[in-house]
Amino acid sequence: MRQQLVQQAALGGNIQTGMEDMIARYDEKFGLNQPLWKQYVTYLKDTARLDFNVSITSYPIPVMKIIRDSMPWTIGLLATAIIISWTIGTLLGAFMGWPRSPKFLDYLMPPLLSLNAIPFFLLGLVLVYVFAFRLRWFPLLYGYSPGTFPEWSWSFAKDVLNHSVLPALSIILVSLGGWAVSMRSMMVTTTGEDYVVFADAKGLKDRTIFVNYSIRNALLPQTTALALALGQLIAGTVIVEVIFSYPGIGKTLYGAIRGSDYFLVQGIVFMLILAISTATLILDLIYPLLDPRINYSRN
Repeated sequence: MRQQLVQQAALGGNIQTGMEDMIARYDEKFGLNQPLWKQYVTYLKDTARLDFNVSITSYPIPVMKIIRDSMPWTIGLLATAIIISWTIGTLLGAFMGWPRSPKFLDYLMPPLLSLNAIPFFLLGLVLVYVFAFRLRWFPLLYGYSPGTFPEWSWSFAKDVLNHSVLPALSIILVSLGGWAVSMRSMMVTTTGEDYVVFADAKGLKDRTIFVNYSIRNALLPQTTALALALGQLIAGTVIVEVIFSYPGIGKTLYGAIRGSDYFLVQGIVFMLILAISTATLILDLIYPLLDPRINYSRN
């Protein structure tokens, strides 16, 4: 805390008097003058109530208010990009693994794998240079135009959508290849199973075999892979938001780390872990819809 106050004082360019009194007031405010065990118990109680104290760099704004202001931007960007990339990648992989699919789909695999090997932030820089700096099709930075006040209107929604195209595109293009490859491998394995061969021998239509027998059984491992990849996707999104100065939780976390705002860092990390756990639980509950053989109720 002493170091933080000295840094804040140095920003003003003047020597601050009464620094010791200020440090004592801050220690009392944040409970740092109490025994360590009591600080830990207080921390656990506050965490259970989602109370992470106030931000050091944005004092006296509470940490949860900063998270609430930033989280919708990240949820909107990340949820949309993940759903689009997972859906398109899964469909592409399913068609690539189906023996009766068009042969031109095989030529999509090399570019998809090449994009999958590029980090999120590096592809984001390339997209910024090409589509924002050179072609000027999309804005360079931010989540909406500077000077615009957020409001519920079609014009503001269009402005936000225009600013979110490049960040979302960097996540989608990188993720497509991974989902396509994993789904293709599942489809190749599934099409060799006895029940698929038997369905083909019975004379069922190709569409019925493709949808009801192959894709449906290959979706379960693909959904599990999505649950396992959520942490990596969120980590990549954090850097993407920094690249585009997107007003989401990633940019907020980056600013908190640079400013040594420990309360804000702890709050953001805890909320990210909670969000990933909740999303994984939701995906786990969806399993019975994909495969009725999975039943959580006791017989």
